[in-house]
Amino acid sequence: MFKRHRSLASERKREIFSRGVTRSMLRNDLRNFHCLSQLVLSAGPLKSAPVVKHAKTVHFEIEILDAQTRKQICIVDKVVQTSTIHDVKQKFHKACGPFLKDYITVQSIAASSIVTLYFTDLGQQVSWTTVFLIEYTGPLLIYLLFYLRIPYIYDIKESSRRLRHPVVHLACFCHCIHYIRYLLETLFVHKVSAGHTPLKNLIKGCAFYWGFTSWIAYYINHPWYTPPSFGNRQVTVSAINFLICEAGNHFINVILAHPNHTGINACFPSPNYNPFTWMFFLVSCPNYTYEIGSWISFTVMTQTLPVGIFTLLMSIQMSLWARKKHKIYLKKFNSYMHRKSAMIPFIL
Repeated sequence: MFKRHRSLASERKREIFSRGVTRSMLRNDLRNFHCLSQLVLSAGPLKSAPVVKHAKTVHFEIEILDAQTRKQICIVDKVVQTSTIHDVKQKFHKACGPFLKDYITVQSIAASSIVTLYFTDLGQQVSWTTVFLIEYTGPLLIYLLFYLRIPYIYDIKESSRRLRHPVVHLACFCHCIHYIRYLLETLFVHKVSAGHTPLKNLIKGCAFYWGFTSWIAYYINHPWYTPPSFGNRQVTVSAINFLICEAGNHFINVILAHPNHTGINACFPSPNYNPFTWMFFLVSCPNYTYEIGSWISFTVMTQTLPVGIFTLLMSIQMSLWARKKHKIYLKKFNSYMHRKSAMIPFIL
């Protein structure tokens, strides 16, 4: 009897234990299911994987022709739509060979013991020093010929009858000073490139400078030349301003030729004790500023239309040069150049 009660009690304990285990497992499963459901809800609805559509790539074939003979040089193929002209040039150089610079060594381009180079004739070449000397010597001599009033240019009777106004002599002096400074700086100040340029560039430069000088000198030295409207005051102020600009241009060119005492050209030239160099605080190309100032002063001093047209054309050309150099300076010395203008203070 005692044994039987004992066995019944043990069976009840086992049954209670098994029920507890089952309940605990159910609770754990419910917790796991609840966590999984929360994860699914936070992740959002299930999305199907997007279908990748492969766009068909379009290739072009670019035909390269000779600019003069119109003959085909080569065909650059497999050029995609997004390619740039730079990419086309790279493919062209790979197919036909690159344009070689003077500093490239033979070893870097030699694939074997035999190297093949292709020659392109650019015509007769002239050194840059020769170009500048010829361009600036011409205006100096041409102006003097008109100033001396040689025969077959003006009427001899009119030339001998009419006296010259003092501004005519002053204009000749200023014009000669301007081009003599050009010649001396070309020989002793500027570091002219040792390279060469085609002869046609020399012809174009001479046609511009020599042609305008002839037109300007003809008007100023003409016997019927009319002096400035405001008389000596206009002439004197303009002449003084002309000489100041000429001096400033010279000192700026000296600094540009010798940027610092160490001879390192990587440092932008800075102004010094010379007040003419203080223009560097305002503009990045003060040599062009002084150059335009000289021609504006010469225009006001002589009060002639040819000088005004020449000054306008020179101003446009130098403003383009100044803006181009200003962009280069901004890339190299951006922390130093942001407060400056290119050529005209606070404007350009």
